[in-house]
Amino acid sequence: AGKAAREAGENFLAENAKREGVKVTETGLQYEVLTPALGIKPTPTDTVTCHYEGRLIDGTVFDSSYRRGEPASFPLQGVIRGWTEGLQLMSIGSKFRFFIPFDLAYGAQGAGGSIPPYAALIFDVELIGIEGK
Repeated sequence: AGKAAREAGENFLAENAKREGVKVTETGLQYEVLTPALGIKPTPTDTVTCHYEGRLIDGTVFDSSYRRGEPASFPLQGVIRGWTEGLQLMSIGSKFRFFIPFDLAYGAQGAGGSIPPYAALIFDVELIGIEGK
């Protein structure tokens, strides 16, 4: 199952990278700016507040701060690498869609019961604030 999930994720990302508006970083993180904003961006040591929704590539939602009705706050050093990198590209008030390869997400382990091993993930993230800024 891991091999199939890995291939599905790699195929999805390869096709997705060709879409207009999708940018790819050196690490393989893909992102699309849904709502642009100007202003300060977080650094790797910042704690951020954001709304987000996480999906598998088949569209299954595995986590959503919108559904909980309140944004989440966390240190950028304490999240998956795709988030640590991606959120530093965002300004307060912007909304991005991230397409995260498994090696920048939960890797070969997956997470809990909802994220399988080798899963590529899609996150819509809205940066609401940066602590102390």
